[in-house]
Amino acid sequence: MIRFFHRFDWILFVSVVLLLGLGLAALYPISQAGAQKPGDESHFWKQVFFCAVGLAAFFAFSVFDYRNLKNYSTALFLGGLVLLLMVLVFGKVIRGTTGWIGIGGFHLQPVEPFKVIAAIALAKYFSLHARSLNDWKHIFISFVPVVFSILLILKQPDLGSALVIVFLWVAVLLMSGVNKKHLLILLAVAVIISLAAWLFFLKDYQKERITTLFNPNADPLGAGYNVIQSTVAVGSGGFWGKGLGHGSQSQLNFLPEKHTDFIFAVISEELGFGGAIFVFLLAGTVIVRSIRIAKNSRDGFGKILAGGIASVFFVQSLINIGMNIGVMPVTGITLPFLSYGGSSLITMLAGMGILESIHKTSRR
Repeated sequence: MIRFFHRFDWILFVSVVLLLGLGLAALYPISQAGAQKPGDESHFWKQVFFCAVGLAAFFAFSVFDYRNLKNYSTALFLGGLVLLLMVLVFGKVIRGTTGWIGIGGFHLQPVEPFKVIAAIALAKYFSLHARSLNDWKHIFISFVPVVFSILLILKQPDLGSALVIVFLWVAVLLMSGVNKKHLLILLAVAVIISLAAWLFFLKDYQKERITTLFNPNADPLGAGYNVIQSTVAVGSGGFWGKGLGHGSQSQLNFLPEKHTDFIFAVISEELGFGGAIFVFLLAGTVIVRSIRIAKNSRDGFGKILAGGIASVFFVQSLINIGMNIGVMPVTGITLPFLSYGGSSLITMLAGMGILESIHKTSRR
């Protein structure tokens, strides 16, 4: 046990724990004073439970040899696709998205664990074919299941998570050393796919979220309401903030989905610019330590897997904070370790545990 903690990345772990603590500190007052319907006040205690389960998953994956994940990557990916299909048939609609499967008093969001599962599957495939990545065959083979999963996710519809999977795939390609000419061609294909998604897959409300990004005041009581209220909350905090539990936007329920999508706006309003910078520093530390673990990994699978997990954390943080300050469309993406939600929290903590396992192995 002493040897295990000697090889532990304490900086990564402490940064994650501080983010968890900050999230709980912001969630407690809004889950009490801001309850709009029966059950809202239980968000805090559910999140405490999710933190406990997530930390258990973190330590379980920390002691687990990540290299064994290669043996289960295909089964995990197929199982993830099955869950994405099941949620379309049996899923519960929450805020216009059919993305949850009810299990007792909790809801599983299959797309969250699928993000890490996809990272595992892609890491295995590209590490096995590292010497022949200039062959279009391997790029195409990896592209087909990724596109299929993206279509299932868009069917829910969940644009934010679909973007995360796309970013993950591109990040894995970059880490694997794919020819730059191929990447330019892929960029052109991505533009075509984006146009097709706009014309045939995106719902009207999703298009409104994107167009409202450029002019939220065009529909201040409709599609632009969330962005306007969020930017007001962020700006009103000033440097020192109004104090935990004293944010007018969050406590008086002007700010929608304040415990999930807009938790960063709550922190910025109540803890001010200093609180926002603290979030940036902690998130940046997690990203830097994750990249460092990827660089120090002794095998290709560990390198790509660590980079893939880092990319998921990075793009989710980027999109969520971006939509909170009005520079990205509202897509329903959670802010890792801060937003309320069991599936996302437990998955990201498990991902951090995998990073610790890679770090532990690289230091032997």
